[in-house]
Amino acid sequence: MDWRLLVSGFLVNLVFFYSIFDIYFTSPLVHGMRPVSVPSEAPAKRLVLFVADGLRADKFFELDANRKSRAPFLRSVIEETGAWGISHTRVPTESRPGHVALIAGFYEDVSAVAKGWKENPVDFDSVFNQSRETWSWGSPDILPMFAKGASGDHVHVHMYPEQSEDFAGANLKNLDLWVFEKLKVCSAALVNSPWLFVSLHSDKIVFFLHLLGLDTNGHAHNPLSREYLDNIGVVDKGIKEINDLFKDFYRDDKTAFVFSADHGMTNWGSHGAGHPSETLTPLVVWGAGVRHAKPAHSQQRYPDAYSNEWSLSHVHRTDVNQADIAPLMSCLVGLPFPLNSVGILPLDLLSVDDKFKAQSIYANAQQIIAQFDIKMQQKKDSTLRLLFRPFSPLAPAAEEEKLLQIHQLIQAANYTGAIIECQSLIKLSLEGLNYYHNYDKLFLGVSIASGYIGWMAHILIRIIQNHTNLPHAKHAGIPASFWLSAKGLRIISGCLTTVVLCLLYVQSLPWTYYVYCCLPLALWHKVIQRWRFIREVFWYLNDHGLWKDVALFSLLSVAALEIIVLSFFYRELLSVALVSMAIWIIIRRDSLHDQSLVVRWSIACLVMSVFPLMPVVGRDANFPLVYAAGILTIVASLLFQRCVFFVFLTVLSACVILKWYTCHSLHTKEGLPILNQVLSWSSLVLSVVTPLLAPTQLNIRLMHIVLAFFPCYLLLSTAQEGLFLLALTVLLHLWLQVETQVTSIRIRTKVRDVDFRSAVRLGEVQRKLSLSDIRCAYFFIFFLLNGFLGTGNIASINTFDPQSVLPFLTVFSPFVMGALMMWKNLLPLLLVTCAFEGVRLCINVPMQSLFLTVLFMSDFMALNFFFLVRDEGSWLEIGTSISHYVIVMCLILFLMILLLLSRFFTSFSPRAKSKGL
Repeated sequence: MDWRLLVSGFLVNLVFFYSIFDIYFTSPLVHGMRPVSVPSEAPAKRLVLFVADGLRADKFFELDANRKSRAPFLRSVIEETGAWGISHTRVPTESRPGHVALIAGFYEDVSAVAKGWKENPVDFDSVFNQSRETWSWGSPDILPMFAKGASGDHVHVHMYPEQSEDFAGANLKNLDLWVFEKLKVCSAALVNSPWLFVSLHSDKIVFFLHLLGLDTNGHAHNPLSREYLDNIGVVDKGIKEINDLFKDFYRDDKTAFVFSADHGMTNWGSHGAGHPSETLTPLVVWGAGVRHAKPAHSQQRYPDAYSNEWSLSHVHRTDVNQADIAPLMSCLVGLPFPLNSVGILPLDLLSVDDKFKAQSIYANAQQIIAQFDIKMQQKKDSTLRLLFRPFSPLAPAAEEEKLLQIHQLIQAANYTGAIIECQSLIKLSLEGLNYYHNYDKLFLGVSIASGYIGWMAHILIRIIQNHTNLPHAKHAGIPASFWLSAKGLRIISGCLTTVVLCLLYVQSLPWTYYVYCCLPLALWHKVIQRWRFIREVFWYLNDHGLWKDVALFSLLSVAALEIIVLSFFYRELLSVALVSMAIWIIIRRDSLHDQSLVVRWSIACLVMSVFPLMPVVGRDANFPLVYAAGILTIVASLLFQRCVFFVFLTVLSACVILKWYTCHSLHTKEGLPILNQVLSWSSLVLSVVTPLLAPTQLNIRLMHIVLAFFPCYLLLSTAQEGLFLLALTVLLHLWLQVETQVTSIRIRTKVRDVDFRSAVRLGEVQRKLSLSDIRCAYFFIFFLLNGFLGTGNIASINTFDPQSVLPFLTVFSPFVMGALMMWKNLLPLLLVTCAFEGVRLCINVPMQSLFLTVLFMSDFMALNFFFLVRDEGSWLEIGTSISHYVIVMCLILFLMILLLLSRFFTSFSPRAKSKGL
């Protein structure tokens, strides 16, 4: 294997992968704006913000089986004293970006989810930062990010210990009860703290209650469970008590209350994507400055059908975007609007005079247009004057004219006209912000796409030139000009690179832009260097009349790869492909000397085809299927009649019992026994160590790898994943046998005689690629994608089920839980790669040849998804398109790591090391 090629392939695809963050995931923040506030006196002196983490709109608003509300107090607010609506969130529907949108008023870029939870990867302004004092109670995962970003020390946090966020806890509603009780204790301490008494009676103060019980109950039990639904009542009761507490304490009717959620949750207890159950959250507002309930207009139509079941169609509803809540809170308390906010003040929720509304929306427009001006100036400064394309609908002169017009309308008391003009200006400003935020998208997209095509052309030329038996045509050809000589090409390439570097330098663009622009130049330089060979190939195909065959083969290859691409959108196509593979072996049965393989392969393919038709894992836990998978694996392994496997079977049996006992203990709310936790982590360590102790004979080593991985995988399973892995293992075993019989290359070595370590030590057999090897590479990619999407475990971010990691830990830890889920998803892929290593050795094909073929196919699929990435449409469509590209690129990058891991797992032997082999 050429390690330079492996490293260069990894680096090139790493650049392609990272480019998506510069194109779509860049931070929208700009700095340098001045605070803008409403000049009139605010209707409220203080604000209380309740955020019910993970609360779905439908479960909050709907009536129970007895036609009663689960939240009677807030229901009375909706129907009598306050306003209500739906807050529409954006992807990713996670706690951090949801709270940033609520409190800071802007939608954080997706990459910030992985950059930090308790700390800010970037500095941003917020309602808390603009307040005189803010007191907050709740989770240690949310509160610190707003305290650290605040100027001064006026944001006070009160947090429970991290250990309290235990998914196995008996009463997860205690997380919310703790918040309510701590606030009551704080109010009781006023008697002994004159400073606190004075501070709490000031204006422009905020109280933030972060209620995590619903999110934790939803993850542990799902949002349809009794625990989750009862927790809604706990939250409602606590809010009523806090409402009464503030009224009794202040007695001035100057408190405004806002209740909402950061995100919703799927039926199976996860979130992150753009399903309506995740993006629709409740909004209830009442108190000072908020209008009372009013009858709904007869013309009012709701965009969602299920809201008719809430029995609230008689009450006027005001829907908002999640970022709109931040300017609403600022307006109610008289704070300057958060500097980075892109929210639009929802005037329909206010109970103030028209003058105050006009002044408020005017301040909102000034705050947003200030961001637009800085964004435009930044882009203008980093672009050549001749190349700069301004946002024409809002040129500087037009902007100044609109602002002056609005000011004159307010001075003339034409508040309605001023409001209309402000809303129009805000709309244009937001469009302009989006325009400049995506200003370089086309330029970067063209550069990366050309890089993809150049890289694929380079791989294809290298495959044809070094790894096939295609003879070269013998043509004298046309004499090459100086500019097509090696020296001429170097001069042209050097000049182009110099020009590009100069253009980038004078525009002060980020260093990553240099990489995106120079990489395609380097790749195409490599391609053009081989123009003579390309000409020879064209002449050869033309002289032998092979163009029709090449066209047909290319068409079939593209169609086969497109099936894999479409399977990301329609998992059922995986089943169609598996059925086609069963039919294929029947057509090729004459190539097999063991005809029983036809039946066994066909049955295995048909069994595997069932899994893509089953529900995505995570929607409904079905632990009996997990136990059944363990038992079937034990029975199947006993058929090998090898005593060495009984150690593994003992471990596997113990893990089945351990899984059952853990599920029983968690179901009865007895918590996770420490012994279970120790044994679970031990199985994880054994899954890595034990395969390395087995003999390196192909069949024995592969069997040890399967039996070592299975116990840990079962512990991380919640439904049919164990059965899926068993079926996949059987199919991979049959694939090994089928390839050795249908390959067009004569095989002299039997499968049972192949030794991984001996094959690696002796080096690779240098033979050329054949068409059957291309099929083998395609099967490898197909089985890898089956490992990804066969059970739907990472087809989408919201299929994550915390129940799968509960045997290892129950206290919320996003990075440890994420690592465990990654290991679970990696195990099927590692099995496929180890089987691929076995197939490669059996058919005597060099790894480099197959690696290049697989890399070309994978990059072809990645290019498909690169063109399918979109930033328009619903947030579900946007999030899905981006996640698909990220998954494919991660697959390509992991592919190179998987090849190294498979080589390690299959050929490493400590006994051989000790003997000096």
